[in-house]
Amino acid sequence: MTSGAVLLPGSPTPGPLPNWIRTRPPRGEQYPEVRALLHRQGLGTVCREARCPNLPECWSAGTATLMLLGTDCTRRCSFCAVTTHWPRGVVDASEPARVAAAVAEWGLRYVVLTQVCRDDLDDGGASILAETVRRLRVAAPHALVELLIGDLGGDAGAVATVLDDPPDVLAHNLETVRSLSPEVRDRRAGYDRSLALLGEVRRRAPRLVTKSSIMLGMGESREELETAFADLRAAGVDLLTLGQYLRPSAAHRPVARYVPPAEFEELRDAAARVGFAGVESGPLVRSSYHAEELYRSARARGRS
Repeated sequence: MTSGAVLLPGSPTPGPLPNWIRTRPPRGEQYPEVRALLHRQGLGTVCREARCPNLPECWSAGTATLMLLGTDCTRRCSFCAVTTHWPRGVVDASEPARVAAAVAEWGLRYVVLTQVCRDDLDDGGASILAETVRRLRVAAPHALVELLIGDLGGDAGAVATVLDDPPDVLAHNLETVRSLSPEVRDRRAGYDRSLALLGEVRRRAPRLVTKSSIMLGMGESREELETAFADLRAAGVDLLTLGQYLRPSAAHRPVARYVPPAEFEELRDAAARVGFAGVESGPLVRSSYHAEELYRSARARGRS
């Protein structure tokens, strides 16, 4: 366990998954429809690529998080199941149109888009992200759009490109606390770079709803988490999600501990006290979980 991390009294240590971390098999009429539509349009999802535990629930409800810029990432984070590959600048220019067509056919009222990191592209893929949002505004004008971006190499110009046609929610994940960031995230990422990006978004788009996410159970302390909450609020972040880190395979970073549901509730309350407009916190919560509900909580508090 990383120096400074603590196990609270009564907290379970890693081992077999505790009984509060359970997923359900696919059910519901929309599950096969979602799967077929994604296959027909040749689209990737973070649900499948990152092995999200909520895939059965979300697909059965007719929702999924679409992955832009392909399904191979140029970074290698110790927690992430997405394949690492250097695409050498290759981009599928038809992807924005295919995403827009899928969302229009799907009839979604709220769509979540994310990206793989593309350090092989000069703008980190910002132009494709912006083009996808533009296409969605035409093909599905009633759909709200949440865009979860990488750090775009820390390039303020790339951030500006994304904000030329802004989504309704702009998300970027902090992932973990400051002390763990160098070992948890790829060396090209960073705690301060993420905060700087979120602050730049707030500076350029003061009314845009922004969002971030932190994984728990990686060795962080309660004090470090509360510092991260304060840092995100100082960067102007409106919405926060907190979830349990689950090791994708034996090749990935081990779980330090499984955080009990009661502690997730305590942390939700602690984050709310700092001033977030909405907080989703629980063992199986991921950054796009209940995304529409979180957005509407921010709107109800005057953030849009």
